[in-house]
Amino acid sequence: MKDDTILFSFAGFVRKDKGRGKNLGYPTANIDISPDLPEGIFLGYAKHEQQSYPSLIFIGAPITFNELDKKAEIYFLNGKKNINLYDHFLEVAVLKKIRDNKAFASKKELIQAMNKDEAIAKEFFNIAN
Repeated sequence: MKDDTILFSFAGFVRKDKGRGKNLGYPTANIDISPDLPEGIFLGYAKHEQQSYPSLIFIGAPITFNELDKKAEIYFLNGKKNINLYDHFLEVAVLKKIRDNKAFASKKELIQAMNKDEAIAKEFFNIAN
C-alpha cells in the first residue's frame, strides 16, 4: 500500500554525468546534492515542468565503481526516459527507503539489484510491467 508521507525532499538542475545508468539499462537524471542527505535507494516523485513522475532515487556515492562523490540519480519509472533533461530543474520528494547503498562484486549483480528495485517500485506505485 502506497504511503505518500514525504521523508525529505531536494531539488536541483540535471547535469551530464558518465552515462553509466543508461549503459546499465537505467537512464538517470543526475543532480548535485547536499552531503547531508541520507544515502540509499528510495522511492518518490520527481517533478518536472509541473508534472510529477514516480521514480527510483539513488542517493550516495557509486561505490561499486570506486567513486566517492555523493550525488542523486533519479530514474523515472514511466515517461521522460528518452528526453534530454540536462540543465532542467527537478524537484524530488522522497517517500520510502527500500535498501542501503552497497558495493556490488560485478555489474551483473548491480543490474540484478536494480531490476529488483524497479519491481519493488512498480508494485509500490501500482505500475504494470
